Amino acid sequence: MTDAIKAEAIFDAMGAVLTRWTMGSAAAPAASLWRAELGDDPAEAELRLLALSGQFLGAAVVMEPAAALRVLPGIPALALPTVQEALRPLVRRILAAKKQAQVGTELVHFLAERGCTTHPADWMPAADDDDAPDIYAPWRDWAAIAGSESATRQQANDHLTADNWEDFWPAARKAALAELRRRDPSEARKVLESRLGSENADTRLRLLSLLSERLSDDDITFLEGIATDDRAPKVKALAASLLARLGRGPAAGEDTAELAGFFSVKTKGLLRRSRVVQAEPLKTPAQVQRRKALFDGADLASLCGTLGLAPQELIAAWEWNLDHAADMALINLIVATGTDAHVAQAADAINEHDATGLVVTLAPRLTSADRARHAEAAMNAHNIRFEQAQLIAGPAAQLDNPLSTPAGKTLLAALQREDAKPSDQVAELHALGLLASREGARQSLQRLTAAGLLQGDPRLDMLRLNAALDDKGAKP
Repeated sequence: MTDAIKAEAIFDAMGAVLTRWTMGSAAAPAASLWRAELGDDPAEAELRLLALSGQFLGAAVVMEPAAALRVLPGIPALALPTVQEALRPLVRRILAAKKQAQVGTELVHFLAERGCTTHPADWMPAADDDDAPDIYAPWRDWAAIAGSESATRQQANDHLTADNWEDFWPAARKAALAELRRRDPSEARKVLESRLGSENADTRLRLLSLLSERLSDDDITFLEGIATDDRAPKVKALAASLLARLGRGPAAGEDTAELAGFFSVKTKGLLRRSRVVQAEPLKTPAQVQRRKALFDGADLASLCGTLGLAPQELIAAWEWNLDHAADMALINLIVATGTDAHVAQAADAINEHDATGLVVTLAPRLTSADRARHAEAAMNAHNIRFEQAQLIAGPAAQLDNPLSTPAGKTLLAALQREDAKPSDQVAELHALGLLASREGARQSLQRLTAAGLLQGDPRLDMLRLNAALDDKGAKP
């Protein structure tokens, strides 16, 4: 018997062998070709058969792909270095322990702020992961290429123009457009003018939102065209929102007048008389729904004009904490149609009146420095927890002594209670690790271990990662 024929016979016999093993039966009787090699001892024969079949299948059987193989480009290097090799197990452990997508997003944004990225074997974004930092755009596009039958586009350079628009895959294009908007807002708008109409509605919405960076009167004509002519209502609504931030909202009409009727402008004080804006009591569920619907279609400048106030006067005169739904509606209106100055003023007013939960909604439009300032102020003045402070601060807080705040003292007291459990305060300790500076993380670890937590306690993983990062990463 030739080697080829013998190999084919052994391969045919493997079907019966694997079937018997799958059913939990002895398979040596089915391997007659190896009878001499297997021997007479049934137990020994099974072990020998396992060794022989494994060697045969590993060496002589080659799996053929179901379709033609496609060679993918290599995973591209990112502009920031990867996290140090010694810290990769800690990164993986944090990702594995925190299954929610939000936690992964928080971690990669935190690492990017500290000057490094994940290793691609530990975490990579999906092609449609819009929450990933822009630094990961090449990996998002690589994932899109891997899942696509299209040929890989050749990106000539990093400078986006109307002419090379199609050379960029979507994530890299959006990141390049955002960078162009920061560097040259007029040129970015011109590129959008020539290319936006060829994209689908979701993409148009994402790209148009980039105009909120360095928004100016130069954008009015373009935005007016989008608000009038775009095919998608959500894109038209975004253009109208950006126009409203520039004071070009629609003229006040019957709906704005009706909305203003839900509020009254009064004066208070005997010597220093000041104006206050109060929400009128709502008597029926229908009124609640109607006021909400009117807010959804309003803009800040038109509402203020109908009330006879400037936007900054309305924010200063608003009576907070009396009608939470009205407070939230006004905050949403300011976020959508107010200027950066109005957003900053509203954040200050909220902190002053202890309506801290509303700052979370304003936070994405605040600068990183203002977000950190408001988070720290709210912890000191209003005793909010680290979890809420982290939502306000985002990834760039870097607080130097967070355990000295009321939230830190409350956390230490909770961890030292006699009935404290190893599973207590997991989310709070994770948020602390995101909020602290490197030195703040080191000091917090010392105080927490002095309070009785073990050095290897997994609840301290985020603090340990923070304390170990040197802000340099490793070479990609």
